[in-house]
Amino acid sequence: MKIEWLGHSCFKLTESTGTTIITDPYDGYVGYEMPEVQADVVTISHHHKDHDNVKKVTNNPLIIDELGSWEVKGVDIYTMLTYHDTEDGQKRGENHVTKFRMDGIDICHLGDVGEECTSRIVESIGAVNVLMIPIGGEFTINAEQAKLYVDLLMPDIVIPMHYKTPNCNFDLDKVNAFIKLFDDEQVVELEEKDIELDREKFDGEDTKLYIFSDKQF
Repeated sequence: MKIEWLGHSCFKLTESTGTTIITDPYDGYVGYEMPEVQADVVTISHHHKDHDNVKKVTNNPLIIDELGSWEVKGVDIYTMLTYHDTEDGQKRGENHVTKFRMDGIDICHLGDVGEECTSRIVESIGAVNVLMIPIGGEFTINAEQAKLYVDLLMPDIVIPMHYKTPNCNFDLDKVNAFIKLFDDEQVVELEEKDIELDREKFDGEDTKLYIFSDKQF
């Protein structure tokens, strides 16, 4: 399968069969414009305009913005309830964590999770190969809180999102605060805009932090 970061919390996930998913498409008020893309499915973690700009996604996709489970063209999708803050949603509302199984790989997109990691969340998510996690603080968990999620979920690959990039208008922490929490040999800085993953190459022995280039964002 292939993963491409489109900026902010938006990723394009493509299975080997061609089934395509877009997560949390954003509005230009983030500070840069999201490209128009095609997909079979769009997942929305919550209805804030930096996460639900479905107008940018064509091909009449299935929109998933509620709790439940789906099977779409061979891809299993499951959503679960968390909160956008530390006050059970009283401040910023609910957040939906979404889990995908594509080409035998378990991918978890944490949306704008704002609550600290608990045993309930870990048990609900289960096994994870790829964890997409917000790290910018202010509106979501920060770097230190995100690292606890990583330590408890123990994914093969971590991909940070929702942090301060060169053109981002939001007052968020930069990615360096998160990188510093990992050993040097764990950090993989990517030059390309997407990566291809093979389930058979995961050894389960270590967690790698994949950093996409954010220059265009």
